[in-house]
Amino acid sequence: MSYLIVVAHPDDEVLGAGATMYKLANEGYSVNVCILSGEVDARNNRPTTDELNQDVNKSMKILGINDVIKGNFPNIKFNTVPHLEIVQFIERTIVETKAEVVFTHHPADLNNDHLHTSLACQAAVRLFQRRSDVTPLKELLFMEVPSSTEWALNKTMNQFSPNTFIEVGEKGVDKKIEALAAYRGVMRDYPHPRSNEVIKGLAAYRGGQAGMVYAEAFESVFRRGF
Repeated sequence: MSYLIVVAHPDDEVLGAGATMYKLANEGYSVNVCILSGEVDARNNRPTTDELNQDVNKSMKILGINDVIKGNFPNIKFNTVPHLEIVQFIERTIVETKAEVVFTHHPADLNNDHLHTSLACQAAVRLFQRRSDVTPLKELLFMEVPSSTEWALNKTMNQFSPNTFIEVGEKGVDKKIEALAAYRGVMRDYPHPRSNEVIKGLAAYRGGQAGMVYAEAFESVFRRGF
């Protein structure tokens, strides 16, 4: 099975699915990451490009990720990019990684780049219906990114509603926190949503919802028979 996590910015992948990525990689599956804005040049307290690349590589090594594909779409300006360009970039990544299961942002996230990533990803995963040489999609899931998904204040949109829970155990959560720490300037002190306490507390809460020992929650929005 090949898994692909499609996100707008570096660290989104770990915030949304880091423990799951670690679990899947350790079970021998191919896990790849697509980061659309690889340089996040509008980020506050951003390290140098070389340092950011080092952070990404270090974080992905901790989680056992196979490969990272980076785009250069403008940070916090995805709404200025033709939709088709983002869709086609994701399509090429799907083909390259032979992805069967895709995780991406929820479209109601506060961050506008997350919205456009989700919309483009929803279009891109249909590629197998047009091309017989593309690995058929088995599932598309939305993930929750602390400090963005819970700030979905526009109530005219459907909010994140988890229906899929993946048990990751305490080790999985600890690896997620370790991978986040590899990113300079990302984590914050409690009670910020990107603090160690909240990350672990959310995993405990999601696990409690599903009768699991720590879990990450997702919203499965498209699934074909396994």
